[in-house]
Parts: sequence; structure tokens; C-alpha cells
Amino acid sequence: MKTHHYSINLNWTGNRGAGTSAYNAYGRDHAIAAPDKTVTLELSSDPHFRGDKTRYNPEELLVASLSSCHLLSYLHLCAINNVVVTAYEDNATGTMIEDEISARITEVTLRPKVSITPTSDPAKAIELHEEASKLCFIARSVNFPVHHEPTLTSGN
Repeated sequence: MKTHHYSINLNWTGNRGAGTSAYNAYGRDHAIAAPDKTVTLELSSDPHFRGDKTRYNPEELLVASLSSCHLLSYLHLCAINNVVVTAYEDNATGTMIEDEISARITEVTLRPKVSITPTSDPAKAIELHEEASKLCFIARSVNFPVHHEPTLTSGN
């Protein structure tokens, strides 16, 4: 069994001078960087939780991670199954509910729009989404359903 490790550096940038002396006293802004990366991600909490709407929030990054993992798994499967993908776009969404304890993501829906060459098998292209969902290690790691609503077009 292979083991992989990932590391990031998170830096809270929301101290407005009084730290966390009160719930309203501090900002939710923070930044994430990783070794060998050229971009630092500027994040905050969701605006419903006093965050900056112009920054990404952890919930969006979770949905993005699932979408990206599915894309990469799907493209791999297409490449080894002679399905030639020429374009791929996903408009993914996630649902979070708040309860008396906290909040949690209850589901994510991926909506990949895939274009394939005319010589590719459309049925196989759709079928590979199901297989990709089984390969995606992030989808296998979450405790909520990840739905798939793919659409397919055939072009050049």
C-alpha cells in the first residue's frame, strides 16, 4: 500500500487588533499556501458566517475538490477506453444545512458537460462517469452522496 502526504500552510489574517476578544471582533480571512505552489489562496468563511464574499470559502473548496477529482478520474478513464474528450465543464453545487450543533454538507451534485469526438462511443462516455466516481479518492472520503448529472455532446 502506498501512502501519500500533503501539507499546506494556513495563516489567519483576520486579527483586527483585539484578536478573538468577541465574536464580532475578528475577521475570518486567512490564506493557504503550499510548497512549490506559486499562488496563495485567499479565503474567508461563507458570508452567512461573517466572511468576505469576495474570497473562496472552505465549502466552495470542498465542492471544487470533488469536481476536480472527478474530472481527473474521468479523463484518465476516457484516455484508456478510447473516448476522446475535447471539452469538459462542470457546474457543481453543494448543499449545507445548519442544525443545533453546527453545519454540514449533505450532498454535492456534479454536472459535467462533456464534448467527445464523433468517433467516440457516447454510451461508453456516459458510463465512465460512474466508474470515475468510484475512482475519485475525495468522493470516497466524504460521508455524503456525490451525485452526477452528466450531459454529452459530440463535436470535433
